[in-house]
Amino acid sequence: MFSKRLTPEQAWQKIKHFCAYQERCHFETKEKLFGFGLSKTDVETLISRLIEEDYLNEARFAAQFAGGHFRIKKWGRVKIVYALKQKRVSSVNIKSALKEIDEENYKAILMKLAEAKWKLLKHEQYLNRQAKTSQYLMNKGYEPTLVQETIQHIRRSAKD
Repeated sequence: MFSKRLTPEQAWQKIKHFCAYQERCHFETKEKLFGFGLSKTDVETLISRLIEEDYLNEARFAAQFAGGHFRIKKWGRVKIVYALKQKRVSSVNIKSALKEIDEENYKAILMKLAEAKWKLLKHEQYLNRQAKTSQYLMNKGYEPTLVQETIQHIRRSAKD
């Protein structure tokens, strides 16, 4: 990434800004520091310093990531968990981050997405419509059981 290696002090200035700009996980911060050409010892020292000075907080990162991806991208829990695991966030932080998502709001968003997709597929055969809506919602990261319940609810509502 960088043509020249940075000293730990130069790296500290850059990484401080990197973490202050937006919440970061430990993994991506370490990758960035290694990209500066630092040794493992220097990277560990800087990571510790970032945590001590509250520039780096993985619990805060996980909560913000989960909340943001749910609110903005309408991701379900399954996809959020997968993405956080990709970023090597601890299970404890993932669990606490998911608690930040309000259950009623979660189901309301799922219903809204399902109804919109169902309506969009109104010219499809019934089984195709059901399969495509299910697939769409599961790709968004919603749990299969919740997806099935939601589709059953839409089907009952459509018959009324």
